[in-house]
Amino acid sequence: MSKRAPRKNRFIERIKRIGLTSDRDFFLHNLSVLMSSGMTLRQALSAIKDGVKNKRMKNIISILQEDVEEGDKLSEGLARTGLFSSYVLSLVRIGEESGRLSDNLEVVALNEQKTREFKSKIKSAMMYPVFVFGVTLVVGIGIAWFILPRLTVVFSQLNVELPAVTRALIRVGEFIAEYGNIVMPLAIALIILIFYTLFFFPKTRFIGEWILYHIPGIKELLKEVELARFGYLFGTLLRAGLPVGQALESVTDSTTSLRHRKLYKNLQDEVLEGNSFYKSIIKRKKNKKLIPSTVAQMINAGEQSGKLPETFLRIGEYYEGRTEIQTKNLTTILEPVLLVIVWLGVVGVAVAVILPIYGLLSGLQ
Repeated sequence: MSKRAPRKNRFIERIKRIGLTSDRDFFLHNLSVLMSSGMTLRQALSAIKDGVKNKRMKNIISILQEDVEEGDKLSEGLARTGLFSSYVLSLVRIGEESGRLSDNLEVVALNEQKTREFKSKIKSAMMYPVFVFGVTLVVGIGIAWFILPRLTVVFSQLNVELPAVTRALIRVGEFIAEYGNIVMPLAIALIILIFYTLFFFPKTRFIGEWILYHIPGIKELLKEVELARFGYLFGTLLRAGLPVGQALESVTDSTTSLRHRKLYKNLQDEVLEGNSFYKSIIKRKKNKKLIPSTVAQMINAGEQSGKLPETFLRIGEYYEGRTEIQTKNLTTILEPVLLVIVWLGVVGVAVAVILPIYGLLSGLQ
């Protein structure tokens, strides 16, 4: 009888997704390479364990080794870890059943690489505006906290009528001088809370997604990245032998876009009812907003010719190229807009400072 603790309790205590993403990808890639080179599963797991530095990941691999020694399938062990998406588990299971585990692990590794590339495209496109906004926010807080209170003292001693913009600036400075130690930390905390609520909190994340999908440039990029990911992943799953319904379920589970998740779920329901993929797309008007008519026509042609997997892979390849262009275009579009916003803020403060000084000099003359 095994002396190991119950698997469920063991994994609840030891395994968490946070902090293991890179180790998980390292595991999948190396397992694919080692098994393709002729190693057995047991040998590959042992070799990978020696190369992993993260203690939690070492524990996971140790448990997988014990599972395999006891006769469990790799897919069953991977499922218990909670680290791998449903499409990864499906491909591994199919590979075990067909005797092509090393081939399917290679497909999994390539898919994970593509997923990282798609996420990287979005991050790189958003990095510049986030950086500029962050710098602007820091500079604005610095001016409001350190400079405005000093200017308030100076302007209050001038025997001139102050312009409206300067008076407003003085009121802000007086308020910050008196309540800044309380207001500024609260303001920063509020910004962080709003950002978290809009883009990370599960029950309200749809609001942040709605905002992003209504910003020109960003909207197009998000749609095309998702189309590229959908085409590549869905085509790969179909080519590996998954039924359409099961492949759609895997794609649904793997996407982070709420509106696309709803789209894929609707398509899955329609396909399971016996409708063709093309008819399932054109049946709902909302689908056309996320899947262009040209893509729908390509899918129709792929269904009729019996080459649906190849069609989706071509769709993924095409939109992957499009995302490269959109990423560059987005940066080009946002750069002057952000510079104008920063310039307006700087000019506003400068005008508020210069006007009363100019008025004082005119009075002296």
